[in-house]
Amino acid sequence: MRELSLNILDIAQNSISANASLITVEVAENTVENTLLIGIYDNGKGMSEEQVKSVIDPFFTTRTTRKVGMGIPLFKMAAEQTGGSFEIKSELGVGTEVRAFFKTDSVDFTPLGDVASTIQMLITMNTDRDFVYKFKVNEKEFVCDTREIKEILGDVPLDAYEVSQWLKDYIVENSNEIYGGAL
Repeated sequence: MRELSLNILDIAQNSISANASLITVEVAENTVENTLLIGIYDNGKGMSEEQVKSVIDPFFTTRTTRKVGMGIPLFKMAAEQTGGSFEIKSELGVGTEVRAFFKTDSVDFTPLGDVASTIQMLITMNTDRDFVYKFKVNEKEFVCDTREIKEILGDVPLDAYEVSQWLKDYIVENSNEIYGGAL
């Protein structure tokens, strides 16, 4: 994939397919050590040990609409080609944790891409789920939690046009603040 935000979208879609009611996306950058962590954690149905071992194989998928599953293998490859690492943990009935560690100073580092739009799309297209987006650069952190937003909004749906636009602006503004200016 050309941007890591598309990997986030793909893996979060796996969480949605696994009937997760809460999906957490973590993006943590350390500019001193030139590292980036991307984690996607869910409380979905989880996977067996055999499925966890198979999921990094591009010729394995649980989907019935196609015979290959490239999302996890490509995410793993993107991390490892930078000198980083990849891990996946899952427990049946509990959920799944996917983490990729990247070396951002590698010539093979894939750009992060438009994470704000990815998170906005995940939230507004899946209003029956809750999402937590954690964005951290060094010691500064921003957290967007749909449970808090839903409580404030009451009956106003997250997929209302005005809310969707506000959500993206909110994520972009806080991300910019963490970086100390425009992204």
